[in-house]
Amino acid sequence: MNRSMRQPVKASHRARVLRALGMTPWVRRVMPAVAAGTVGPMTITNAATNKAAGVVCVVVLPEGCSTRELDLLGRALSACGATWARAARVTVSGGQLAANVPEARAYLVLGEAQAHALGRTLPAAVMQAAQIVLADEPALVLTSAGAKRRLWSALRSLRRALATAGG
Repeated sequence: MNRSMRQPVKASHRARVLRALGMTPWVRRVMPAVAAGTVGPMTITNAATNKAAGVVCVVVLPEGCSTRELDLLGRALSACGATWARAARVTVSGGQLAANVPEARAYLVLGEAQAHALGRTLPAAVMQAAQIVLADEPALVLTSAGAKRRLWSALRSLRRALATAGG
């Protein structure tokens, strides 16, 4: 019998499927409780620190993604590891990027219109040095199994490219 699509998937099944796709799930660590009245070490970061560290990856999204679409994308990126879970996200509105796109080693572009906008914005040298992968728009990923497979394949190829480049 077919299982209903609304039934939750067991964690062991999810882990098996992710391993088959070549993904390592990212599990958040739980911070130990800090005693009352004590303050833990504080790390101060600024734009100069972030620029020196370099941006590893950027996700280019269409404007007006629904909550379900963003949730699906967030879960897929979290499954790929901490680097992708914290990836910068930039939206495209009216054929133009809504914010300045940071120079990165990898770009995951969701939709052909977003790819055209990214191509108009990035300098040629940055585009040549970066790994740019096109996947389907989030709305299509929600409704099509083929689009979901293409998203996983895109994420897998970007992870491999970053791993061989030392990232």
